[in-house]
Amino acid sequence: MGGWGEFIAAGLLFLASHAIPSMPQLKSGFVRVLGRRGWTLSFALLSTVLFFWLIFAAGRAPYVELWPQTAWARWLVNIAMPVAILLGSFGVAAPNPFAFEGRAMGFDPSRPGIAGLTRQPLLWAILIWSGAHLIANGDLAHVILFGGSGLFTLMGMRMIEARKRRLRGAEEWRRLVAHTGLVPGTALISGRWRPRGLPAALRLAIALAIWAALYHLHPVVIGVSPRP
Repeated sequence: MGGWGEFIAAGLLFLASHAIPSMPQLKSGFVRVLGRRGWTLSFALLSTVLFFWLIFAAGRAPYVELWPQTAWARWLVNIAMPVAILLGSFGVAAPNPFAFEGRAMGFDPSRPGIAGLTRQPLLWAILIWSGAHLIANGDLAHVILFGGSGLFTLMGMRMIEARKRRLRGAEEWRRLVAHTGLVPGTALISGRWRPRGLPAALRLAIALAIWAALYHLHPVVIGVSPRP
């Protein structure tokens, strides 16, 4: 299977897999069989595999140019990616009860950490990644891939925020988010949050390693050099 057929199949399976968490009975069945940790790891692995398949399928789809690639757009990707990687590295497993990649334990509303910059760091990382790549890749398959990914991320952000607010209740939600922001930097600009202490050296090192790996492996894995 190849061409548009593979791309459509990969996209449909990716979307179908992400419908599972919104089906309580189906999800609870998986949790019963796999355990909560097993379900989380299995879903993360499935999502990753399907997402990479979707990326590769987009590269194999027929090339239909909507706008040409430009040097400045490739520079934009190279500037945006370190920002996205930093957000993801500081967001995963950080004390942050608002995001699916965070953990509730250890969160202090008066010192919210990464949630002070944004309550959804990983989703913003994905949005920055997809937005920058959308501008740089003007063929139809990649416009669908990156545009759809960005739209999917925005919808997911809205759904997560609404669900967390509903579960916490209005008063508790206001207390928890007092020194945080959804859009990156809004709490900093408004003065509701100030970073305290030095950035975690381990997370910075992880971000640097991920960026270096992605930059150097991009031509091998994706088949396209990220250099402008």
